[in-house]
Amino acid sequence: MSFEIGFTAENNEDSLQEEVYTASKQTEAPRKSVVQVYFEGRNTTLTYYNDRFDLHCGDTVFVDGKLEGIRGRIIKVNYNFKIKLSDYKRVIAVADTTVSGQFFNAGSQFLTFDRNAIPGSKVITWFRAPVKEEDEFVSSSDDTSFLLEKPESMDISPVIADRGEEYFIMGKVRYISIDGTKGYAIVEGGDGYEVEFDYRNGEISRLVCSCFCSYNCKHEFAAMLQLKETLEFIDKHYRDEYERTGYFAAINRMTLLRFAFDGKETGSFML
Repeated sequence: MSFEIGFTAENNEDSLQEEVYTASKQTEAPRKSVVQVYFEGRNTTLTYYNDRFDLHCGDTVFVDGKLEGIRGRIIKVNYNFKIKLSDYKRVIAVADTTVSGQFFNAGSQFLTFDRNAIPGSKVITWFRAPVKEEDEFVSSSDDTSFLLEKPESMDISPVIADRGEEYFIMGKVRYISIDGTKGYAIVEGGDGYEVEFDYRNGEISRLVCSCFCSYNCKHEFAAMLQLKETLEFIDKHYRDEYERTGYFAAINRMTLLRFAFDGKETGSFML
C-alpha cells in the first residue's frame, strides 16, 4: 500500500539553503522576532532573539549560548518588543522539515524509492546543528567486510552487540538508505550519529560511524540489523520498486510525524 505525503509549513519561499540548513542570507530581510524555544531533552524553555529566519511555531531550531548543539522547537513567536541585544542569545539554524513524495507502508517505517522525497542530508538537520569549521569530520576505513546476512560476524564485542540490538529494538535507527552501493543511516543516541557503509551483493564494507568510538560500535550494529530487516521487507513486498530505482530510504514512522507534522500551526498534507 502506498500513499502520497506532502507537507509544507508555509515558511518564506524566498529562503535559500546553506549546506542543508536554512540559510542566514535571504532575498528579503526576515521579520525580527523574540521567540520561545522548548528543549525537550532538557525539559526547559528559553527565550532567544531572531533576525535571520522567518520562524513559525513548530519549527525545529538550534541556538547559540549554553544550549548550543541542542535541538529545540519554537513554541511562541513575538514581533512586538524592545530588547537589549547583549541580553539575548540567537537562533542560528532552522531544520528543513518539509517532506513531499510517495511513501509505502513498511511496519514501523515509511519507505520511499524517490531520491528527492526525504534525502539523508535533510533528515540529519533534524538531529544535529550545523557543523562548524573546527568540527570538520575526517573519515577513513579499512578493507574488512562481512555478510549482512550474518551481522554477528562483525568485529564487535558481545556487550556492544547487545547494546546495538537494544537500539534496533527501541527504534533508534531513525533513518536508513541505500543509493546504488552507498549506504547511510542516522542512529539517535546521545546525539544523531551518522553511519556510512558500502553494500554490494549482500556484503557490507567501509563501515564507519560519526560517534567517538574508534572501533565498531552499537550504532553500526543497530544500523546493520535495521538494514537487514528493511531489505528483507522490500524483497518481499516492494522488489520491483527497488530494482527500478536502485534506491530506497526508510524513516521511522514516529520520527517523520514528530518533525514534519507535530507542532505545526499551518500547512497541509495529502493521503
